[in-house]
Amino acid sequence: MTIIPWPDHLLTLAEWAALDLEPSSRYEVHQGVLTVVPRPHALHQRAMARLATALDAVLPSELTALADFEIVMAGVAGGPATVRVPDVVVVPERLAAADPVRLTAADVLLAVEIASPGTRRTDRMTKLGQYADAGIPHYWILELGPPVELTAQVLVDGDYEITARCSGVVNLLSPVPLLIDLETLVTR
Repeated sequence: MTIIPWPDHLLTLAEWAALDLEPSSRYEVHQGVLTVVPRPHALHQRAMARLATALDAVLPSELTALADFEIVMAGVAGGPATVRVPDVVVVPERLAAADPVRLTAADVLLAVEIASPGTRRTDRMTKLGQYADAGIPHYWILELGPPVELTAQVLVDGDYEITARCSGVVNLLSPVPLLIDLETLVTR
C-alpha cells in the first residue's frame, strides 16, 4: 500500500501538479483542498468512453471530445487551486493536439459529468456553480439510471438553464447536433 503524504495547507496548481497520487482513486482539488473519490465503476467508464466517441464523431474538425481530463478552474496565479476532472469535455482540437496535461476552463465548450452515488450532490450543485462561474457554455449531467437520463444545460447570463431533460433516443441540437440512444451508453 502506498502512503500519500497528505497536504497540510491549501494546494497551489504547481503543488497539485507535483503530487504523486495513487492511481486506484480519482483526485480533484477544490479551492486548494485535495478530494478523493473511488475510480468509476465499469458502466460509468463505458458510458464515459462511448459518449466521448459519439460526440467526437459529430464534432466539426476544429473540436474534439476528451474523457477523464483535468481542467484548471482556478489557481493559475499561485493561489489555492481548483482542478476538476469532468468525465467528458469538448475542447478545441488545436489545444488537444498539443498534448497538454490539463487545460483551463476557458478552453471548454462542454463539460459532462456522469453522476455516481458518491458524486451526485457535487455534480448537481458544486460543479454546476463552478462551471457556470468559469463560463463553460454547456454542462450536461448523465444519470445512469435505469433509465439513463441526460440533463443538458446552457449558460445564460451566468447561470445554467436546462435545455433538455431526456431519456431513450434523444436528438440534441446544442452545442452540436447529436442523435443518440442513451441506453446504448451502458448496454451492448
